Amino acid sequence: MTTTLSPRREPPPPDCPLDLILRLLSGAWTPKILWYLCDEPRRFGELRREIGGITPKVLTARLRTLEAQGVVAREVLPLSPPQVTYRLTPVGRELRPVLDEMARVGAKLGEAAKRREDSRERDAPVSGSVRR
Repeated sequence: MTTTLSPRREPPPPDCPLDLILRLLSGAWTPKILWYLCDEPRRFGELRREIGGITPKVLTARLRTLEAQGVVAREVLPLSPPQVTYRLTPVGRELRPVLDEMARVGAKLGEAAKRREDSRERDAPVSGSVRR
């Protein structure tokens, strides 16, 4: 079944697919966590280093939530000490095109912001100059 956005201005239904995906991707760290899991499974420490700035508590909470949502799978390897890896589930892998598109649009927005900033700097009056 294909779902498309309606051109009508009616309130979305309670189970609106857009609301569901926005809730899934909510949180400052969730898209980054998913991004780093796209290519290969990662251990907790690897994710933490690659993402940078995320606390162990927040990473643990987000991974548990994503696991409960069926997007991330946690695998414990029977080693001593146990080795835990995280990977995307088949449903999680379906988010790859969404993340790729978000990154593409984010890059365009970043370029546009840089051009605006450069333009403002060029147009700013020189310090000490007098406008008449």
